[in-house]
Amino acid sequence: MFQKTARLSKLPRQLLEGLFAFPSNKDTLGGAAYFILEKTGNILVDCPEWNQQVEDFLQQHGGVRCLFITHRGGMSRSVKSLQKTLKCLVVIQEQEAYLLPEVNVTSFEEEIFLSPGIKGVWTPGHSPGSSCLYWSFYGGILFTGRHLLCDSSGTLTPLQLAKTFHWLRQLKSVQMLRDYFNSGSLTYICPGANIEFLLEKGLIDRAYEQLYTLNLDNLRKNSVIQ
Repeated sequence: MFQKTARLSKLPRQLLEGLFAFPSNKDTLGGAAYFILEKTGNILVDCPEWNQQVEDFLQQHGGVRCLFITHRGGMSRSVKSLQKTLKCLVVIQEQEAYLLPEVNVTSFEEEIFLSPGIKGVWTPGHSPGSSCLYWSFYGGILFTGRHLLCDSSGTLTPLQLAKTFHWLRQLKSVQMLRDYFNSGSLTYICPGANIEFLLEKGLIDRAYEQLYTLNLDNLRKNSVIQ
């Protein structure tokens, strides 16, 4: 199944009980993937490097019920193989689904519940079908893909990148998240890239405080108008 010359990645590390973070994946341009242990079935958030070591780890922890892809940059060439091996659902926002023509996908429009405590939410802007995954455990954890990242100082922010689809729409999605959550429902954020700033903790704490204090007006004014 795997080439003998394939480089084995390091095992994911545990961030919290029931939550693991994989090393960055070169096939998703340094993207980060996460693994949630759930009573209703485990959930993989974006694609880790796919090799025998990763497969063994996932199978030893109960397999994967669902692969949730936060955006087109979070999918790798291994999605089809991953689904075939793990026999899991592949969930993705409908505007990104066409990018996986050989994969049996479960698409959604604005939101989707994967379990009573896990919900996918459409947050367009970084890409047309960019979305976040919310897990209600630990006071609330939001997996943001590249919708919200860390800047060079390690501060939570949306970033206007070369591949940003629509910056002003992305800022509107950030505002939507800020209106939806509060200090009691959002404690951590797990971004899908720029994890070099998270090597010690592996996640962003005081998440709602950082989200609330973002100056969206300045981000709008200082942006290249789209």
